[in-house]
Amino acid sequence: MEYTLEVIGVPVSDLDRSKEFYESKCGFHVDLDGDVMPGVRLIQLTPPGSGCSIMLSTVLWETTPGPTPQPGSYQGLQLCVPDIKQAHAELTARGLEVSEPVQYAEQDGATFMYFTDPDGNGWAVQEYRIRAKTPLREAIVPANE
Repeated sequence: MEYTLEVIGVPVSDLDRSKEFYESKCGFHVDLDGDVMPGVRLIQLTPPGSGCSIMLSTVLWETTPGPTPQPGSYQGLQLCVPDIKQAHAELTARGLEVSEPVQYAEQDGATFMYFTDPDGNGWAVQEYRIRAKTPLREAIVPANE
């Protein structure tokens, strides 16, 4: 059985402002924007080339068990790209305030840049050069092999 991670909820305070940010500044595709049940508007957006989307909501958390995450409380959301310099140029051209790339080590996967959404949810962009030729799913060797 395969379990695929396909949607991650991100808590935000203003749906329209967040939709504009992720669509215009980050280049995410809007997959859904509407009421999924009375009084519950969801916006689902997908980064270019991703198999996983984000879901924005201000009230969905009230329909699920557990604590309600506060807007801006998510840190460490991560995107992967094959060329971080190209990604940096594209994002800054869109007007996104993103840090300069930092290479922490020589190996592939050790270069990152960072940004936050309007609520303060924190994102990292990681360079995996191998992604230019091989999907990451195929490139990662499980720990037990």
